[in-house]
Parts: sequence; structure tokens; C-alpha cells
Amino acid sequence: MKFISWNVNGIRAVIKKGFYEFMNEYNPDIICIQETKAHKEQVDLVLPNYPYQYWNSAVKKGYSSTAIFSKKEPLNIINDIGIEKHDQEGRVITLEFKEYYLVTVYTPNSKRELLRLDYRKVWDKDFFKFIKNLEEKKPVIFCGDLNVAHTEIDLKNPKTNHSNPGFTDEERNGFSNIVNNGFIDTFREFNKEGGHYTWWSYMFQARVRDIGWRIDYFCISDSLKEKLKDSYILKNVLGSDHAPIVMEFK
Repeated sequence: MKFISWNVNGIRAVIKKGFYEFMNEYNPDIICIQETKAHKEQVDLVLPNYPYQYWNSAVKKGYSSTAIFSKKEPLNIINDIGIEKHDQEGRVITLEFKEYYLVTVYTPNSKRELLRLDYRKVWDKDFFKFIKNLEEKKPVIFCGDLNVAHTEIDLKNPKTNHSNPGFTDEERNGFSNIVNNGFIDTFREFNKEGGHYTWWSYMFQARVRDIGWRIDYFCISDSLKEKLKDSYILKNVLGSDHAPIVMEFK
């Protein structure tokens, strides 16, 4: 099984930037998309190899939103996490399969001047409860743009970004709570080094200069560790300010 997660920064935009060619080349069994910025009816999407397509769109058009396209039919589909204040922006889709739950998530950004940090702290706690509740029934895979660089090796300039959105102590502690309580950051199972990023600012030629952040993740329940074959970043795939990430199971 090959899973891909990608914050496309607009599904309609990325379709014009080689999305179909990307899908043909990498051929995932399931792809999880964040920041579609669209409702399903706004998108002319042709993916005949992916008959199972699920969308969760924000109340506000053109904002946030997620999607999953799968070759395999799930047993059940759950949108959102069941808490009204969190369920207005289309940020979570869960597919239930026989052996696991697959969750895609687009975690809220704390915004400039940390205007949304207090909300983000609440989100992190509530999302963690959501995935732990799922895990009581069967193992969980969750992936997406988590809007946090966990450690100093996960971004190019940690010292100058310490109090900026995505690298505050509060956000980093939120992710630590996940990996300290039964979940594995799969990329770090295969690579312990710095210099591997999934997002680059559009400013100052950041991508060309590789001044980036690793804020996109595949995480799995500890019980799935034996199935894990590989986890890596498709750094050279363009079309968004994020790179796609891949996880393969045996």
C-alpha cells in the first residue's frame, strides 16, 4: 500500500500545474489532500482509477477544506471530529478500513502575531482525544499538514523562528503529546537528520535556497510499526508551496 498526503494549496490550481501527471507517475493507493480551497461541485476532477472520493469543505467557500481519493472502498466515512467549534472549516476526514482508520487533517495555523494560538491549543487537545478514541477500536494512521515543526532539525532557522507560528513551545508540545502517547512520526523512523522539509515560503526564493520547514506528517499507531516499509518526502514535486509526502506499508 502506498499512501500520499499533500497540501495542494488549492485543488483547482494544482490541477493546472500537473496534478494528473503526478498521480499517474506516483500512483498511490490512497491520496489525502489538504487545503483544497473548494467545494466538490466547484472542481472538475477526472480520476477514473479512484472511484472512492470524499470531500469535507469549509462553510466559507475558498477556504481550508480536505479530500481523500482512494482505490479501495472504506467501510465507513466520518467528516470532522464532532465538536461544533472545530467543524466549520472542513479540516478532518476519517475513513475506516478493516485493519485501521485513516485520518487526514489540516491543522489550524496559529496565524501572524499568534492571533489563533489559544484556539490552536484547544484544537490540539481535542484532535488528540479524537484519534485516541478511534484507536480504542483499531489502529490509526493520520496524515496531513499539522502546521508545526516539531524539533529544531525540522526547520532551517530554528533560533529566529522560536516564537513564530508553527514553532512555538505550545505547538511543539502539542505534537510531543502525540508521539509520547502511542504514535510514531514515520519519517523519523527512517531519517534522523535535519535538512528535510515539506514547506517553503513563496518569498525570498525560499524553495530554491531550501529554507524550509517540515510540517507535513504521516503518523501511525505503534501497533502498525511492523507494517511500515518507508516514509519519505517528494521534495522535487512542484505545484504547491508544500511537497507531497509518502508512506508505504508492506
